[in-house]
Amino acid sequence: MGEKIRIGFYALTSCYGCQLQFAMMDEILKLLDKASIECWFMVERDSDEDREVDIAFIEGSVSTEEEVELVRKIRKKAKIVIAVGSCAVHGGVQSWDGRPLEELWKTVYGDGKVKFQPKKAEPVENYIKVDYRIYGCPPEKRDFIYTIGTLLIGSWPEDIDYPVCLECRLKGNTCILIETGEPCLGPVTRAGCDARCPSYGIACIGCRGAIGYDVAYFDSLARTLKETGLTKEEILERMRIFNAHNPKLEEMVEKIFEEGE
Repeated sequence: MGEKIRIGFYALTSCYGCQLQFAMMDEILKLLDKASIECWFMVERDSDEDREVDIAFIEGSVSTEEEVELVRKIRKKAKIVIAVGSCAVHGGVQSWDGRPLEELWKTVYGDGKVKFQPKKAEPVENYIKVDYRIYGCPPEKRDFIYTIGTLLIGSWPEDIDYPVCLECRLKGNTCILIETGEPCLGPVTRAGCDARCPSYGIACIGCRGAIGYDVAYFDSLARTLKETGLTKEEILERMRIFNAHNPKLEEMVEKIFEEGE
């Protein structure tokens, strides 16, 4: 057997749910003869962030100046960087509120002080090149197995480029958006969850983030939601939960409401 692949798992600002999801997987034990964990504080207290790795998994949004420096250091020491979960990929729910940092800080902490220099939460790729993304809040276990498995055999994981609606129809679900008028974000949200929430009659809130490749048609969905009586602010508030950093969101929704002016 050749040299083991060196893996690092790094945490930024998050709930640590993505790490916990993977740390609780029995399948992790099957990796031990093929990979060495160089850094993962959740499972190894003697971890070292300065070690070079072949694959770096990064969880959490960049929310402090110190984390900016950390992700840049990780990028220099890793051959492959993978953003894990909605915080790392999209900035997370902590990106939802668009108010100035000073106002948010005052609301949450008052006059409290911390040792870090805070900033508005942002996706990892705003600061470094990200080679691949594992979506979700938290991601599905099978996504991690698929990603690490393909990389271990020298292949490359394919991205998901279709919406939750496809999985919903394959399961024969009734369309929540059309049949009940609930503000379901399935049409613009990246699939991979097997339509879990809609399968239980719960409208998708978009936790896997919008589909890439410029096929997340926020404008079409906004038009449908507008017809149900939602205001522009209500639509934007719902869409921003996991898409606050999407560069086309505001523009596409604004366009729908300008049509009637």
